[in-house]
Amino acid sequence: FFLRRTTTTMAPTKKDEKVNKASKAAKFVKKGSKGKLLKKRFSATFHRPRTLKHERKPAYPRISVPSRQKLDQFQILKHPLTTESAMAKVEAHNTLVFIVDARSNKKQIKDAVKRMYDIECLKVNTLIRPDGAKKAYCRLTEDHDALDIANRIGII
Repeated sequence: FFLRRTTTTMAPTKKDEKVNKASKAAKFVKKGSKGKLLKKRFSATFHRPRTLKHERKPAYPRISVPSRQKLDQFQILKHPLTTESAMAKVEAHNTLVFIVDARSNKKQIKDAVKRMYDIECLKVNTLIRPDGAKKAYCRLTEDHDALDIANRIGII
């Protein structure tokens, strides 16, 4: 029925080798020896690739001495206020009035009063006076009497 054609492989001739070599050369010319050279880009913006970043290892410290705390309790509380209205606050509302550093906040004022006079503040109200000084009203807890503390400080 069907006759099969049997193919036998023979050793490649010099002509076949030359054709092979020429086709490889043509492929390299079309494609380039390193394969595809340009990556397809689908965005107009260029994003720099993430590269290796080494951790800093300085040869010497940039600051020789660590800076000391600028506001300690002695700098926060400048002096107690001894005006008539401040004395009225001491008697009527169990409140001490201080002139404090303008950079200090309520928590720092509360801590400074506690450290300086060993008294507990219930709350601290602040305002900045027209002359630029900050005034702090320190309301004391019920177990402390503002009149006794004022006497101890030397206001009255």
